[in-house]
Amino acid sequence: MRPSDVQRLTVAECVDRYAGMVRAKTSTGALSPKTAEVYVRDVVTFAALAGADRVLDDLTGEDVDEVLLGFAHKPDGRRRGAGGAVPGGGAVQSGASQARFRRSVSAFFKYAVVAGWVQLNPMQAVTVRPRERGGLRAQRRALTVEQAEGLLGAARGLAEAGPVVPGKRADQRTELRDGLVVLLLAAVGPRVSELTAANVEDFFVNGGTRYWRIFGKGGRTRDVPLPGPVVDVLDAYLAEGRGLLDRGREPKALLLSWRGRRLARGDVQAVIDRVLARVEPVRRRSVTPHGLRHTTATHLLAAATDMDAVRRVLGHADLSTLGRYRDELPGELEAAMRVHPLLGRVDGPRRG
Repeated sequence: MRPSDVQRLTVAECVDRYAGMVRAKTSTGALSPKTAEVYVRDVVTFAALAGADRVLDDLTGEDVDEVLLGFAHKPDGRRRGAGGAVPGGGAVQSGASQARFRRSVSAFFKYAVVAGWVQLNPMQAVTVRPRERGGLRAQRRALTVEQAEGLLGAARGLAEAGPVVPGKRADQRTELRDGLVVLLLAAVGPRVSELTAANVEDFFVNGGTRYWRIFGKGGRTRDVPLPGPVVDVLDAYLAEGRGLLDRGREPKALLLSWRGRRLARGDVQAVIDRVLARVEPVRRRSVTPHGLRHTTATHLLAAATDMDAVRRVLGHADLSTLGRYRDELPGELEAAMRVHPLLGRVDGPRRG
């Protein structure tokens, strides 16, 4: 294509056309609806940061650098109070969110070249590297043992209190449900989409053990055994809590809103925050649903749980993916060397 053939379209016009193309791919099965909406959301954010009225072909690598850095500093409302807070609210975007945004923008510009919206792909001139953006990432995502125990204790406390809460209408009592949400996220580490898609029939008993059949990415399913404390809260919710919320609209859904609808992805963070408010301040730290997934992986691996077993619990196809879900814990190397598989228990370091 000759430069003169390039269409002088605004960023907003190109993003609108690209979004239509991406959504159309869902009808052919080339993209899942959720993946398509992530791409669309990212390019809409790109337009807002780059300037919707600017001509797309006028953007340079330097302009895209500014957009990438602007996104990195953009407050993430899902991570209120987490490390890396910025003035004016929320925490900055995580490293994973920054990498995803960059991939979305790159895919957009590759299409723009083919569509004749730009002469050259400005992504080839981008100079901001992930390491430069990485310093904006919160230092920790996984909760420490003390923080996780505080959150789980608060969740179990809600369940033990039962559905009878003074001052609330019976059909708006969500305490049992909230406790179950946090326990499932922290103990099993599902993706938030897997949690909200769960149905009552997905929980079954085999050989005296309660399992959750989780429908994950790529059409893969996995049967995960549930710890006893989680089973106790699940049974209490099914016996007492779910019926209070059921309006007959979602007969299969496990988790219901007080309006009787299937709990939405965006509601899960609010549930976590309500449970966190019951944790004593010294053990309280803000965390996202994905942060609880990191917490599950981190502590299972730190406890020397078989890596392949952890992979299957989390629903990953490849062991190498676990590296992204593993955060370093204070003192874990020292603890590992004190109980060495070849030397037995070692009380402390030998001093020379």
